[in-house]
Amino acid sequence: VPYPGIREILADALSSADCRTVIVSGRSISDLLPLLGIEKGIEIWGCHGWERRGPAGDYMGPELGSDVLALLDKAASMATEAGFGESLEIKAACVAIHWRGLDDRNKAALKDTVGAGWLGLSEGTELEVHPFNGGLELRPAGMDKGVVVERLLSETGGAAAYLGDDLTDEDAFRAISGRGIGVLVRPVLRKTAADIWLVPPGELLSFLGRWIESCGGRYGK
Repeated sequence: VPYPGIREILADALSSADCRTVIVSGRSISDLLPLLGIEKGIEIWGCHGWERRGPAGDYMGPELGSDVLALLDKAASMATEAGFGESLEIKAACVAIHWRGLDDRNKAALKDTVGAGWLGLSEGTELEVHPFNGGLELRPAGMDKGVVVERLLSETGGAAAYLGDDLTDEDAFRAISGRGIGVLVRPVLRKTAADIWLVPPGELLSFLGRWIESCGGRYGK
């Protein structure tokens, strides 16, 4: 769920013709739209870049081979058969298992069964297991948030900033290094490739507000 004030500040950013606002997320776009509360005018890359929705609402989905889809289905079945179906999330191009809310015993069991099983399943395939804040994800290789940032930077000649809080955002921080600002947004600092650290929501809103004003937007007006 977005921090208080984020939906409003996104709307302010979209009001500036000189500010290209892009959401890059590990979530599916279908899950992001209700959270953002913005139907049109914003560009979204979901599932770590495997799906894209343009500002006008045009959608480009993942193009995955039948072998990859079969492996993802098998991975989902492994999690369900191990008793962790309620912790499973099936996305457009990947599957994820969440351990938030689980006690230490069940968290360890999930890692030993599903985590180990997915690692074995991915060996010699196009799939990779990636940790994120609160779980593990199995997804095709060749696309991540860093790849998305590389593409966006190739299309954008102005100043750029990437803000994120997850472990999967580290790919994007490395991609933007030296060409823009990587911003880690979380209550507690951790080891990161980002350039600066902001504590949400206050410092986050202040940073975004100043960025929008520098683009000629109407922040808070």
